[in-house]
Amino acid sequence: MSEGKNGLPTREAALFRRRVTAWFAKHARDLPWRRTSDPYAILVSEIMCQQTQVATVIPYFERWMRRFPDCAALAAATEQEVMSLWQGLGYYSRARNLHRAAQAVLAAGGVFPRRLEAIRALPGVGRYTAGAVSAFAYDEAVPLVDANVGRVLARVYAVMEPLGSGPGAASVWAHATALQPPARGRAFNAGLMELGALLCTPRNPRCGECPVADLCAARARGLQPELPARASRPRLVRLAEPCALITRRGEILLEHQSGARWRGLWKLPTLDRIPANAPTLVIEYPFTHHKVTLSVYPARPPRSLAEGCAWHPLKTLAEIPLAAAHRRALNILLRGVPPHT
Repeated sequence: MSEGKNGLPTREAALFRRRVTAWFAKHARDLPWRRTSDPYAILVSEIMCQQTQVATVIPYFERWMRRFPDCAALAAATEQEVMSLWQGLGYYSRARNLHRAAQAVLAAGGVFPRRLEAIRALPGVGRYTAGAVSAFAYDEAVPLVDANVGRVLARVYAVMEPLGSGPGAASVWAHATALQPPARGRAFNAGLMELGALLCTPRNPRCGECPVADLCAARARGLQPELPARASRPRLVRLAEPCALITRRGEILLEHQSGARWRGLWKLPTLDRIPANAPTLVIEYPFTHHKVTLSVYPARPPRSLAEGCAWHPLKTLAEIPLAAAHRRALNILLRGVPPHT
């Protein structure tokens, strides 16, 4: 048997492609972004699906596309409009990057780029996302490795290094490149992603239903539970976040964020010192490798407002882009509070 690139048997790779593509044709989920070849819509879906489950993304995607149907509409929006529509999805830098990408497309003439390098040059677009837009919008045969594809290839080729490591990432990208069809990469790449999402799952993979089970080195060696190899987790860091609950005559004082973490969002004002009295509410929430304890203390209205703070009517809180943990805290604290107290 002749050898393909990266030492992969050519005929085996062709068989792999045919099986994955045929399986996808029968079992693909009906997702809204699969009904279009619009590169802007596909970019939106890919950015939203980063670190977020598909079922969660669907209603957000549909609302987003109704409000911002193209790059021109998104580029013309204010940051507050963008952040307000995004709130609840988390990782807000993704929304800011989408906004900036739309503005970049408009600045370059308003036509979404087709070349892979030009797509990758858009703000917030990395190697995977550029490949996904190229494959799904333009049907190009380009490699793309997300968590699902990485897991499939780590098992099929028994990649023993963690995918987050340099050697592990290089290995799966090399396999993904070698497996690409000569042309028309949309169906194969979508099938590879779907295989990871539906069958080659992190736990209890459904190998008995997999169209390429007999080509999988991990299955042959009984390594499915061990692969992909897991990198050691970073140490969990605990953070304290003391904040104030300040209301007056149907209004609440909020603090606008300009830092990298929550830029463009509002939150409860930060307290420089922890008061002696007990907090009204304490909740915990995760943030990357941190666990944050948000403690909320009642406080009196200040004589003058600190920079970045502003009063907001309680009845308009649903329209304000709030940090998710702070919205959750306010939903608890203000439950049943009339708007004119």
